[in-house]
Amino acid sequence: MKDFFLRVYEIVAQIPQGKVATYGQIAEILGEKSNARVVGWAMRAVPSDLKLPCHRVVNRLGEMSPGYVFGSRELQREILQSEGVIFKRDGTINLKKSLWAGPEIK
Repeated sequence: MKDFFLRVYEIVAQIPQGKVATYGQIAEILGEKSNARVVGWAMRAVPSDLKLPCHRVVNRLGEMSPGYVFGSRELQREILQSEGVIFKRDGTINLKKSLWAGPEIK
C-alpha cells in the first residue's frame, strides 16, 4: 500500500496550477482503474512535510472535498479559483475546461 501511496503522490505533484484531477483519473493513470477510493485514502494520508497540491484533486463530479480536509469547501474553492480553475453555476468544477490531461509521457 505504501508504494501505491507514493505513486499517487508523484502524480499529484505534477498537476499544474489551473487544472484538477479526479481520484479515478489518478487511479487510471497508475493502472489501477478500480482503486479511486484508495487514491482518496492516499490523499488523506499525505505527510504534512510533503508540499503537494492536494487541493487540485476532486471527485468525479467536480465537487470540493469534505469541509474537514481544507478547513472548508469554500476555502478549497477560493484556492482553485485563484489558480484559474473554472467553476459552473452549480458550484462544481467545469471538468471540460479544467480537467488535467495527465502527465506527459517521456
